[in-house]
Amino acid sequence: MAAVDDPSTHSYCLKSGTMQLLEAATQWYARRYGQQLDPRSEALALIGAQEGLGHALLAVADPGDGILMTDVAYPSYFGAVQIAGLEPLFMPLGPDFLPRLGAIPAEHLRKAKVMLLNYPNNPTSATATPEFFAAAVALCRAHGILLVHDNPYVDLVFGEEPSPSPLCQPGGRECVLELFSFSKSFHLGGFRLGWALGNSCAVAALEALKAPLDFNQYSGIMRMGVTCLALPQERLRADAATWRGRAEAMVAAFARAGQEVPMPTACMYLWIRLPEGVDDVAFAQRLVADTGVAVSPGQGFGPGGRGYFRIALVQPEQVLAAAAERIAAAMREAGAAAKAAER
Repeated sequence: MAAVDDPSTHSYCLKSGTMQLLEAATQWYARRYGQQLDPRSEALALIGAQEGLGHALLAVADPGDGILMTDVAYPSYFGAVQIAGLEPLFMPLGPDFLPRLGAIPAEHLRKAKVMLLNYPNNPTSATATPEFFAAAVALCRAHGILLVHDNPYVDLVFGEEPSPSPLCQPGGRECVLELFSFSKSFHLGGFRLGWALGNSCAVAALEALKAPLDFNQYSGIMRMGVTCLALPQERLRADAATWRGRAEAMVAAFARAGQEVPMPTACMYLWIRLPEGVDDVAFAQRLVADTGVAVSPGQGFGPGGRGYFRIALVQPEQVLAAAAERIAAAMREAGAAAKAAER
């Protein structure tokens, strides 16, 4: 982890009213998770969580260090890892798309300086439990690994319980850096605003890197963030209900078309496995050419995405239902062609 002279100084974060945002962020976290963090040493403003992640990897690890991550992930993770010069150490995934922590090879644990997680997850929409995060924190503490949790979908869960956080697990403040975004919860994607919470040394290392590179956001945008963090939870739950309704409508349409698709428990995506032997890139290209329906091939989300595709639920329910019928028909046709090619 990069060295800094005084993690409590936080001169970068005190510029231009940024402290208001950091105080609002730590208060938001305390209301939700019951843990009060220090806005001066355990919080940092970001120009979006994606920027924060890219700079964090540069700040807390050195080229050649290992990073534990999943082989299916948001595409920018792979670019950020490459730019930081880190070695990807892929963790085996279970059928729930959670890493099987007990199956991580011992040599990977010795080499890793960072573990990168993202739950609720893009692209799989998988969610983690508090028990999983507690186990991940314990593993990282035992091996001197910083757990970086990218958490932009924190409010897009369909159940009544809030999405869990690794930072509030026992020992979390010792080894967790958690990144949050205003893009998904509050629809401020184009304004590029986020925040980081967690271990004071990791926050200070990230601050030390960012200080000569950027100047925070315009104060008006940060005031928007302060207002957003004070919104009632009911407002955010209403948005989550919209995504849930769209997912339910599309899953039901797939079922009517004879295609079983798992119902997600969070996020704004469906992650669907193609029939055996069907190439996801070729399927996506053929689908958009023949039906006008665009999906994202799984290979774009890493080597573990081969044979899958992602649907973003960014259309009204009736449009998604109609699209499901076309996709299901294309999947049947592609599956039949793959079987015929085997014979």
